Amino acid sequence: MEEDSTQLAKQETTHSMEAAADEEERDPESNSLRQPLLKRNRTLSSTPLAMVGAKVSHIESLDYEINENDLFKHDWRSRSKVQVLQYIFLKWSLAFLVGLLTGLIATLINIAIENIAGYKLLAIVAYIEEGRYLSGLVFFTCVNFLLTLVAAVLCVCFAPTAAGPGIPEIKAYLNGVDTPNMFGATTLIVKIVGSIGAVAAGLDLGKEGPLVHIGSCIASLLGQGGPDNHRLRWRWLRYFNNDRDRRDIITCGSSSGVCAAFRAPVGGVLFALEEVATWWRSSLLWRTFFSTAVVVVVLRAFIEICNSGKCGLFGTGGLIMFDVSDVKVSYHPMDVIPVIIIGIIGGLLGSLYNHVLHKVLRLYNLINQKGKLHKLLLALAVSLFTSVCQYCLPFLAQCRACDPSFPDACPTNDRSGNFKQFNCPDGYYNDLATLLLTTNDDAVRNIFSSNTPSEFQHSSILIFFVLYCILGLITFGIAVPSGLFLPVILMGSGYGRLLGMFMGSYTNLDQGLYAVLGAASLMAGSMRMTVSLCVIFLELTNNLLLLPITMIVLLIAKTVGDSFNPSIYEIILELKGLPFLDANPEPWMRNLTVGELADAKPPVVTLCGVEKVARIVDVLKNTTHNGFPIVDQGVVAPGTVGGATGATELHGLILRAHLVQALKKKWFLPEKRRTEEWEVREKFNSVELAERELKIEQVAVTRDEMEMYVDLHPLTNTTPYTVVDSMSVAKAMVLFRQVGLRHLLVVPKYQGAGVPPVIGILTRQDLRAYNILTAFPHLPTFKTEEKDH
Repeated sequence: MEEDSTQLAKQETTHSMEAAADEEERDPESNSLRQPLLKRNRTLSSTPLAMVGAKVSHIESLDYEINENDLFKHDWRSRSKVQVLQYIFLKWSLAFLVGLLTGLIATLINIAIENIAGYKLLAIVAYIEEGRYLSGLVFFTCVNFLLTLVAAVLCVCFAPTAAGPGIPEIKAYLNGVDTPNMFGATTLIVKIVGSIGAVAAGLDLGKEGPLVHIGSCIASLLGQGGPDNHRLRWRWLRYFNNDRDRRDIITCGSSSGVCAAFRAPVGGVLFALEEVATWWRSSLLWRTFFSTAVVVVVLRAFIEICNSGKCGLFGTGGLIMFDVSDVKVSYHPMDVIPVIIIGIIGGLLGSLYNHVLHKVLRLYNLINQKGKLHKLLLALAVSLFTSVCQYCLPFLAQCRACDPSFPDACPTNDRSGNFKQFNCPDGYYNDLATLLLTTNDDAVRNIFSSNTPSEFQHSSILIFFVLYCILGLITFGIAVPSGLFLPVILMGSGYGRLLGMFMGSYTNLDQGLYAVLGAASLMAGSMRMTVSLCVIFLELTNNLLLLPITMIVLLIAKTVGDSFNPSIYEIILELKGLPFLDANPEPWMRNLTVGELADAKPPVVTLCGVEKVARIVDVLKNTTHNGFPIVDQGVVAPGTVGGATGATELHGLILRAHLVQALKKKWFLPEKRRTEEWEVREKFNSVELAERELKIEQVAVTRDEMEMYVDLHPLTNTTPYTVVDSMSVAKAMVLFRQVGLRHLLVVPKYQGAGVPPVIGILTRQDLRAYNILTAFPHLPTFKTEEKDH
């Protein structure tokens, strides 16, 4: 991760807020409820920079609101029933293609990982059988080193946005934040190849998070007709050339990615609903479910093909599926106690993991600021440490004799298996090697194994748990594609199985089920998901009898975790500086009105309905605003007696991109007049107005053209969302988030002569709690003082 430009600003603001608090203590009269909101120590401002992937980028908001200008209204009215049906059919077709391609790429990734890791492990077995332990260590470490090097070089040099899981950025995008280069073709390719290299290298990370990102990249590329530089300009794609439809299809992509990772179609839909999507409706629910259904069919077809031996070493492994349907689950009052304990431990460890990982990511941020070489060295150092631990720690475990009652072959020297011989004599197995010298998927499958109460030693499970706690903290954040699901599952299953072993004969639950519950509790304690996790684990384990205790564990773990800190994805969003709007406003936001918030900003810049070109160019070059109110003076107000003029009209809001398009098209008038509807349609179309890449610096305007005029009325959104200046910030934030706005106009409560029709514009940056507190540091103290009085 590179520098986060907001960190220094946050530190400075913290010092200023502390100084303001000291002033309050010295002057108790300064904290009156009638004065404080107008007592600010700085102007409300924000830095539109954030980390997207591992790259610092300029951040803008997305236009999820329908821009109801004259061109849109004409385009909507002119659509025939055939075109409407075509639009609906194309949305379902894209949902089908997203599921199909995500399923195919997920299968490719799994086959590649299983074959690369499988042949690597078979070579290690050959070295060990010959007694060449040191040669085996060198070979194991070098192969993992090279695989990590490939993944890290691709991420550092070609696509920094491919590093990490990508889920926080997807959450931000669906919340309304434009994350540049996050869904490009280069990012997609690097994510695929990098995931194969990083997971096959044995690093403590999973392909689940990257698969969510891959599904979203596929959806975005399909929706926009290909990469930015080589887009298809087909007529039917014009329907999807807007942020609103692209948001829906990316939601389908994210749910397809979860489904491809866990073979959990319903869990994928619920994950998108609970975790990543901000805006939801029933038709979107149907399309996401359709996409995940296609993914499951594709995965099922390839599993049948691969079971016949046509996929190399890829067989039953690779796609996580922990079938414990043959385990009989019976509950007794005594079993409730360990289930509650697992939930509490999961919440405590999950919040602790989030806290420590937050500190580690800050440290990695300092290291990565030093350049690309340091990023590579950090990733390679983690790879070396992981390889040495995975190979050497099994030598600490004692060899155990094979029990004839074991359900699987014992011992085994294959790439997978539940009883690996490793360095033990014939008839014995090394339980720690079974968990460490294998792929992460097989490690989870082994520790989840049921009807094997005597397979693992307490010391081996303890070593496994401690090791993966360390690896889970130091691996996430390096410059490779990485997911959090599998590391958290490995840690949680470790303490879950350990607790099951300690319970012994005091419980009727299988040790494998304790491992499942431990993994679920830690995921809920760290990621704070409940419903989607519950369904995912039910689809993984194929046992509905686990439903009651799984629900109890998830609810307890989430409740305990929420008492300490936010979820891991919220922490990452904050670290990256992405302006994510949470669903719940801060309580103190009800003490502040949007009028007072608008007063803390620079004066709003307005334009006339028919504006001079020179004025438009000046505004575009000297401001960074992306929306401008259109205000007309001296209009005839409807219902006035005698047609008196002199009223002021708020005609609407025009976007910066549309102003630049008007200048680019040279849509100039020699005299100041309003244009006819046919004139606008000859010059513009709705597809061109959806383009956002053009900058004012790319448009040349001559001196003579500066004296001409532009009619902005046809390009203006005549129905922007407005709020009265007396509305609380809390209520305005809920409206802003739920509707998916980019701009919110503040209008005065009282109309009269000399009162402007609009007094300010609020954006998502203005509604973020941190930015508000920079201008109003006294706000958090008001509620406390009210209680005291």
